[in-house]
Formats: sequence, C-alpha cells, structure tokens
Amino acid sequence: MNELDFSGQTVLVVGGSSGIGCGMAQAFRAKGADVHVWGTRASAADYQGEEGSDLTGLTYAQMDVSDFDAIEAFQPPFSRLDVLILSQGTVIYQKGEFNMTGFQKVMDVNLNSLMACALKFHPMLAATKGALITVSSTAAFHSTKGNPAYNASKTGAVGLTRTLAEAWAKDGIRVNGIAPGLVDTKLTKVTTDHPDRLAASIQGIPMRRLGTPTDMAGVALFLASPLSAYVLGQTIPVDGGLIL
Repeated sequence: MNELDFSGQTVLVVGGSSGIGCGMAQAFRAKGADVHVWGTRASAADYQGEEGSDLTGLTYAQMDVSDFDAIEAFQPPFSRLDVLILSQGTVIYQKGEFNMTGFQKVMDVNLNSLMACALKFHPMLAATKGALITVSSTAAFHSTKGNPAYNASKTGAVGLTRTLAEAWAKDGIRVNGIAPGLVDTKLTKVTTDHPDRLAASIQGIPMRRLGTPTDMAGVALFLASPLSAYVLGQTIPVDGGLIL
C-alpha cells in the first residue's frame, strides 16, 4: 500500500492559483488526485505565464473568499471531497493594516474566510472522513510590528485549527495546519526583491535558504495521508529552523 497515493480522491485548494497553494495543488495532482483550486481572477488563463502559477491539470474556479455569501452559495463541480486545503492569504504593507479598512480586509481573507470555507465543506469532509489543512505562518509565533492584521489573523488560524480539530474529530475529520516560514512568493517580494533584506533574513534561517512551495507540499501530503492518522489539531512550522 502506498500511503501517499491519492488516486480516486478529490482535493480543493483555496488560494491554489499561485505560490504555496499552487505548489500543494500540483503535488496532490502528481499523486493521482483530482485537484480543484480557487483563485481571485476570472479564469485560469489570467494566471498564464505568471511565476508560481502553474494551473496545468487543475480545475479552476473564481472566488472572493471575503464574500462569505458567495462561499455558501458555491455549487461544487465535484460530488466528494477528501482534502480541503485553506491556503488563502493577503497582506498590506506601508502601515495599511493600521486602519480599520485594511485591518478588516486582511482579517476577512486570512481568518474569517477559513471558518466560512470549513463550514461550507464540513458535510462533504465528514462523508469521506477527510482532512482539513490550514496554512498559517510562523508569524503566528512572534510579532510582526508592521502588520498587525496579518499577525492576528495567522495567530487566530492556529487557534482555529486546534478548536475545529477537537470539535470535528467526532465526525472523522482530521484538522491540522502548516506554518510556513519565509517562502519566495508574491507576498514576500517586499523581502525577496531586496538583496540586503533577503541576505539578512537568510542569515536568521539555520538552513540558510528560503523555503519553497514544494517544501510546504511535502508536509501537506503527510497531513492528508494515513501516515498522520493520529495527528490532530497541530500546526507544524515548516521554516528551516527560522523560529528556533
């Protein structure tokens, strides 16, 4: 038996159109799963040629995850769901999170939408005894003085993961999370596009390199598989030792 064979299973990656989410989506597709992704743009073609956005073989749907009514009204094109990965995320720089409009926007995308998506697909996950995986951040474990909403939302995601895990274990749903460190994606270009800032950041990572979406995908495969059958409510930092 190959515990990492997802043939016959359906996976939905919210925020799977780019970056970490896209890397996870392609990893599950490579292991035989039927993979669906949600993104913000009108069609998959709108991501063509963009770095970190390979939607080959994935089924795409547009969704504004801050529109909770739209999530509730969504009619899934799949009849079963085995794995739900909540990888949506946003951040506002230049003190944009120090006003309530910016703060609320980030909280809605990074935290409140996790609950909206989890509630929407709870019945389908219960039917398959499936896995729910949240993607937070190592920011949940230290302050990020320029980004109060990003920090609060990612910290909240860790707490939500624990609580849903306990509440839904009786339904056969395993809820766990991943906390990526510094990964080279669109959201981290404020660091990765500046050589001095990047060098300083890498200096603080014991493994002396950035993380990759593939690094994150390996842990997602583990958490969705029978290999982690007795793991519940945990958020695993995948950060090269950054927060040690």
